[in-house]
This record gives sequence, structure tokens and C-alpha cells, in this order.
Amino acid sequence: MASLATALFTHGRIQTTLTKAKALRPYAEKIITYAKKAALSDDKALKVHYRRLAIAKIHDVEAAKKLFVERASEFLQREGGYTRIYKLGARIGDAAETALIELVKADDKGYDKNKKAAKPARVKKTAGRKAAAAETAAAEASAPSAS
Repeated sequence: MASLATALFTHGRIQTTLTKAKALRPYAEKIITYAKKAALSDDKALKVHYRRLAIAKIHDVEAAKKLFVERASEFLQREGGYTRIYKLGARIGDAAETALIELVKADDKGYDKNKKAAKPARVKKTAGRKAAAAETAAAEASAPSAS
């Protein structure tokens, strides 16, 4: 996970298997939260503390520096959801599901969860069933019985 997170923070997006991308998401978001807390803190000791926690998780000082200096300001207004996963399909060699995981831009609003799509009006089928039942009953009543 450390090397995947390092590549994600260095490049901004990486292509990997879907399983690895899903496992990387919470791991990377916790490290981004460290960067966000460090950016919001006024205490220099806390900033160093959060940076050291991040370096302990990703094992790369340069990637941590890039995250804390360049990218932390992008996430200050976001309340989570710092990464996005796109499914790409099956890989040719072994048919493993591949995915693209990327860091979300600061101004990206995503989709609105509260907005529901308008559903077409449903036609009640009970009126049609009653008419069909009445027709079959009338046909049975008018037909001579064979007894």
C-alpha cells in the first residue's frame, strides 16, 4: 500500500487492479487527512507530527513533501472523498478487473446525491386487469356449456 500511495501522491492518478484500488482508497485518504490537519494547524510541533505520521505510512519523504506542500491546500474545503475510482474493464493477460484511482480536484463537485432523477409515471394495471376479467367472464357466460 505504501508504494501505491506514493505513486498516487506523486502522479495524481494511477492504474491498478480494482481490488488494490479499493484497498488503497482508505489508506490514502487517512494520509491526506494528516496533510489537511497539518495545514489547518498553527502549532509547528503538530505540523511536524502529522508529517512524520505520513512518512511512516508511505516511506517516501519526497511524496510526503509534495502532498503536504502542494496538494494539501486543495483538500481544505473538502469533507472527505479525496479520491475517485474509475473501473476500466478486464486486463488482457489475466482478465483481472483494472481501475484508475485519482486524486479529486479541489473545485470538483462530483454528483449531487440528493437530486433524484424524474421517473416516468406508472400506469395502473388494475383497470386493464378488471376489463380483461370482465371480458372473459362475459365470453364464458355467452358460450354454451357442454354438459
